[in-house]
Amino acid sequence: QVQLVESGGGLVQAGGSLRLSCAASGRTFSGYSMGWFRRAPGKEREFVTAISWSGGTTYYADSVKGRFTISRDNAKNTVYLQMNSLKPEDTAVYYCGAGHTLTRELGGYGYWGQGAQVTVSS
Repeated sequence: QVQLVESGGGLVQAGGSLRLSCAASGRTFSGYSMGWFRRAPGKEREFVTAISWSGGTTYYADSVKGRFTISRDNAKNTVYLQMNSLKPEDTAVYYCGAGHTLTRELGGYGYWGQGAQVTVSS
């Protein structure tokens, strides 16, 4: 079992920045690939970004490429999502997930946090 807890969400103006954190406990964190997904009001949960267990490989959705950066600190059992140049369409609940393989697919993650609300005002 892996327990995940997101933090760092909030309200920010368009063009601003936020950093989300996802702290893990339980089984060895470094053995898992980690992903961030988001669900906007009335929409399905969608892929945002993912990082391999070593941090050496990352994937990004086209909509966030160049603005968002995923990173991880295995010594702290934490994965981060730095979000810059935020847009109103980035408003969503952001979830971190842990899985055994690096993938953009929702079904590839077996463990999820409770979510963090990010609201970007125009």
